Amino acid sequence: MFNSFLRLLIPCSSLAIFILSLWTIHKNFHHYNAQNIWNILSTIPLSNIIKAIALTGLNYTIMTGYDCLAVNYIRHTLSFYKKALASIICSGISNSVGFTLVSSCIIRYRLYSNWGLSLTSITQISTFCNLTFILGLFIVGAIVFITNPLENTNILNFPFVSVQLLGVIFLFLILGYLLVTIFSKKQVKIGQWTLPHLSVKLILGQLIVSTLDWLLAASVFYSVFSSSVYLSYSTFLEIYILAQIVGLTSNIPGGLGVFEAIILVFLSPYISTENILLFLFIYRLIYYFIPLIISVVLLGAYELKHIILQSNSMSLKKFF
Repeated sequence: MFNSFLRLLIPCSSLAIFILSLWTIHKNFHHYNAQNIWNILSTIPLSNIIKAIALTGLNYTIMTGYDCLAVNYIRHTLSFYKKALASIICSGISNSVGFTLVSSCIIRYRLYSNWGLSLTSITQISTFCNLTFILGLFIVGAIVFITNPLENTNILNFPFVSVQLLGVIFLFLILGYLLVTIFSKKQVKIGQWTLPHLSVKLILGQLIVSTLDWLLAASVFYSVFSSSVYLSYSTFLEIYILAQIVGLTSNIPGGLGVFEAIILVFLSPYISTENILLFLFIYRLIYYFIPLIISVVLLGAYELKHIILQSNSMSLKKFF
């Protein structure tokens, strides 16, 4: 009974996410037509745009490491093409439509179940990927918040005076995770979370992939405006990470509005509000909107191919 319900629910949920993705694309086009986009792009040096696009491509390539490590963790064999496809579709869509944990899990179940993986294995893959993603945020956050804490964070009504305390918390969480996963002989359960026992090789993979992911994501935005104002990458990285933390915890699609508000607060001493909004639009266009379109096309092509194969399989069964 439950399996039948699940088989019906996941395709419907996948379709809902696909429709939501199309709606997100339509919403972006509704606010900005092609001429407006071109006018905005023409105000930024072409070298900056090319650099941002190249960094985005590199970032999404690095993101394939999430699923590669996760599939390795469950000791399953899949082609790199399938793991990369799942990772790119999940990242491109969940980054824009919001509710990252839910949307990425649904898409992964839709894809991996068709490739023969069980519900338990898919749950482990999704948990591993989400945990690795958060781990990278903690690592980068700990480094920038402790070494060079931002001033005037009290305007955000945080329950602490300085983000340096947040960095220390992140550091202890990372160290605790490493101690538990490396030295524990079995899985450790903390509330609803189960921390697996991992090899040092897998943990190093987690640290490298997730850290590079966050550093490259910030680099895309930084490359858009770096020639217009002097602001060190390390200072901007701290602002970016803080904005992402607040945006992610808001559960608003892509942190839309929340992320921008934090960026505006901390970049306004360096850049005019009008230019910040301009740079934000270019960043979202390159880092979120273009990958979203590519991911929707890939998901649509995959679903179409899957339907055709199922139809041919049913026809063969009837024939024989």
